Amino acid sequence: MDYPKIVNFFFELGMLKKTPRSGFQFLGSGRESVADHSFRVAMIGFTLARLSKNVDPFKVVCLCLFHDVPEARTGDLNYVNKRYVKVDEARAVDDLSRSLPFGNEVRAFLKEYREEATEESRLVHDADQLDLILELKEQNDLGNTYAEKWLHFALQRLLTPIARAIADQILHTDSTDWWFKGHDDWWEKEQKD
Repeated sequence: MDYPKIVNFFFELGMLKKTPRSGFQFLGSGRESVADHSFRVAMIGFTLARLSKNVDPFKVVCLCLFHDVPEARTGDLNYVNKRYVKVDEARAVDDLSRSLPFGNEVRAFLKEYREEATEESRLVHDADQLDLILELKEQNDLGNTYAEKWLHFALQRLLTPIARAIADQILHTDSTDWWFKGHDDWWEKEQKD
């Protein structure tokens, strides 16, 4: 086994923690790394898979985890950047996967994700958009009115009925409800250990 190549892959994955999602500079608020984004996408993807029939949750999670790995080499290009910058993602994928004993799987995951031909890949695309929708809703709840304009377009990119239903619920839920709503007892008096 060529452990140095595996370890180099792990270091490369660390670049995703240092690679900012570039769209936030246009939104004017919020920030996250590609790794932050990929984590929530994987959790959303798993959830969508478990709520769907005849879908392999393991495959969905793998597709989610790998969907933005090439950005360790290419960086994250937002929708404005993509109008002017051409990235050779296929070359990045080939280069990063060439030395891995599971490189064929990496290439297959990314090919399937890009083609959107399977229900799993469509759920991953929706998980990617739902993460953006959640972030935009959070930013809108904090007062960024531009986030609402972006929501319109993110909603149009959803592919599956389950994702559209969840997106509708996101729009009707305050982003603080999970910790604030219905927990008055948390705030009424100091808790003792």
